[in-house]
Amino acid sequence: MPSIDREEPGRRFSAEERRELLGVARASIENGLRTGMPLVVDPRRFSALLQSPGASFVTLRIGGRLRGCIGSVEAVRPLVHDVAVNAFNAAFRDPRFPPLTPDEYPLLDVHISVLSPVEPLPVRSEQELLQVIRPGIDGLILQYGPHRGLLLPAVWEELPDPQTFVRHVKLKAGLPADFWAPGIQAFRFTTESFGEGEA
Repeated sequence: MPSIDREEPGRRFSAEERRELLGVARASIENGLRTGMPLVVDPRRFSALLQSPGASFVTLRIGGRLRGCIGSVEAVRPLVHDVAVNAFNAAFRDPRFPPLTPDEYPLLDVHISVLSPVEPLPVRSEQELLQVIRPGIDGLILQYGPHRGLLLPAVWEELPDPQTFVRHVKLKAGLPADFWAPGIQAFRFTTESFGEGEA
């Protein structure tokens, strides 16, 4: 019952919508293996929520180990289309990994995180940032000139200490872990996340 599902705190997507997004992600990866291209989806075939602009990250794991993770920060295209493109890119264009092979495909665990709009954090120091960020809840973006790093809220499970979390975002941005300067911009966001077997 989708309407009941949505009444859970913090949950926007029904069980059916979650299954559909995971199915689109899988189908896009399959299409990539066959054609080298992401799946072309018709957003009109999906619910209004999945048709509306959305930003997502698609994370792929094999045996619990990361196999690819690519996403969008800004909602500039229909969510279902965003998921299809990001699933393809996570499988074949994450620069940390070689392109996915057909033998790996059956072993994949697919996970989707849909981002909230980002919220600027007007902080002037790392200490101020550590006081306002919410462990286990907030994803974090740090930007300094051309440098930008992002960690999803799920990473708190691996990095539960706030200072360590913040410093890893700086490392992802290509900055030293102990770096801070007046021009740093900080943003936070939350996600609704779901994976195969838990949608």
